[in-house]
This record gives sequence, C-alpha cells and structure tokens, in this order.
Amino acid sequence: MNPKKYTTSNGTTLQYYCKGSAGPKLVMLHAQGTSSKSFEDVADVLSRGMQVYLIDCPGHGGSSKDPSLYTLAGCGDAILELITNEIGGPIALLGHSSGGLIAAYIASKSVLCARLILEDAPLFSCVGERRKQMYNYVDLSTVCHNYLASGSDDDFVLYYFENQYAWNFFPEKTREKTRKKFIASARKSRAKHPSKDLKVMFWPGEAFIGMNDYDPRFGEAFYTDSFNEGIDYEKLLGGIKCRTLFMKATCKRGEDGIFQGALTDEELEHVLECIPRVEAEHFHCGHGIHVDRNGDFNRSIKSFIMK
Repeated sequence: MNPKKYTTSNGTTLQYYCKGSAGPKLVMLHAQGTSSKSFEDVADVLSRGMQVYLIDCPGHGGSSKDPSLYTLAGCGDAILELITNEIGGPIALLGHSSGGLIAAYIASKSVLCARLILEDAPLFSCVGERRKQMYNYVDLSTVCHNYLASGSDDDFVLYYFENQYAWNFFPEKTREKTRKKFIASARKSRAKHPSKDLKVMFWPGEAFIGMNDYDPRFGEAFYTDSFNEGIDYEKLLGGIKCRTLFMKATCKRGEDGIFQGALTDEELEHVLECIPRVEAEHFHCGHGIHVDRNGDFNRSIKSFIMK
C-alpha cells in the first residue's frame, strides 16, 4: 500500500493508507505501540467490498511525533479533521485498544460516523488509579517512562524487549537464563535488520509490528494519565448516537493482581450502560482480536457494517 499524507490546520501530519475502491467506507485506528501495519492482513480481506482507510495515529508510523498531541482530544481532533476533509462520510469507524478510545471520541463529536466498532478498548480501565492494575500500565507505559527517565538514546525496541513485563510469565527458576538467551537473539536481529520489525524465534511475530516508528512519549502520556486529561468517559460515551459494536477479548487477573487484558466484564457492563445503541460480542482470545481470531473478526465487521 502506498502511504498518503494529510496536514491538519495546526500543522499535524497524519499518514494513512487506502485499500479498496468501492462499497462502504471503513476507517481503522490501531493500538498504541504499533501502526497501521497491524491491520494489513484483515484489510486485504475487508477491502473486497469496502473502502478501507488505515490511519497512523500521532506518535506512530509516519504521523507526527509531537507530545502536545498525545491526549485524547489532540489525537481525536486531528484524525477527525482528516476524515472530514479527505475521506468524507458516512463511515464505519473501528478502533483497537487506545485507537478505540480515539474512535469513541470521534464518534461522540461527528455525525460522519454511522457505525462504531470498539475492539477491546480500555474504557474506564485506563484512567486514574485504576490504570495501575492493568497490564498496559505495568508493561508498555512503565517501560516508556523508565526509558525516558533514564535519558537513554538506545534502541527503544530493544529496550522494550529487554524490560517488558512478559518476562514475569516465565518460570522463576529458568527466567533469567531464558531472558538472556532471547535478548541475545533480539540483539542479533536488530544488528542485522535495524529498520525492520523485530522478529525473535518462538516469540509472537505481531508483538513488535510498527514499534520501530513508535514514540515512547506516547506511552508516557498513559503512565502519567495526561492522555485522558479533561475527559469524562461517561459523558463521552453517552454522546455516541450511532450503532456501536464492542468486541471484547478475554481478561483475567494474574496471581500478582494485575489484570491481563484491556478491561473487565464489569467495566464492559459500564460501557454498555453508557452508549445508547450498543451491542457486545465476546472472543476467547488475546487483546488483538484481529490477529488471534482474524476470520471471526472479519465476519463480525462485515455483518455489523452491512446490516
């Protein structure tokens, strides 16, 4: 796919891609730490009968790396301007994880959104003290904070790999030995292919898609909670008038008390109480439903948009 560039009225550059030439318009917003590349496989299928637009959120991919944009309003207003001036409506708008927060913001502000799909968006779980019990906080957000606090200019992708929370899932007796072995492999991969997505044997390949172009200051905004500054999520969700589908992945509490997932079933119920026209679909899989259950994901999206 060939990238396109759009510059907003305040000088923000957004990179986006278009696939397909006929049918309903579907705009897709990725999760933090990745980029539009995360959706490439499902976009190939969905574009058969739809016009699919993949947008790199600020701080990701080929879009502007400017910390002043790393708030829900900053990201949402910039992307809404692109949609209004370049894509037009009506659209179906899908957001995964933090992209779902942005999608909900846009849908609450614009009549261009005729359908909204929230893929495991961390609504209510990413705010205030609650966020500190969630996996994203102890993993990506904390790693970003520590990286920036250290003043390091080392390769962030490698720094993340070496310090990610996932090491806690390895048996304690062999953890450090295993960690050193995988880190050595990752360093060799980065030395040989510094401009490519990190790939480590036996490690999920999608874990590092797009991270080469990720600004860790975006993760810092979730660590400090400044991303959600001035946002009342109950009011925001209540302002969404279009039909909405919430795609919920599995969430469980680990032995350390950390919730491994985006939001609990109780928090989903809160979401469903707030959005006027909403339905939910549950998927027994990890946070990236479009990766783990791509066939079911595509069928659900097509069914929801076409009905």
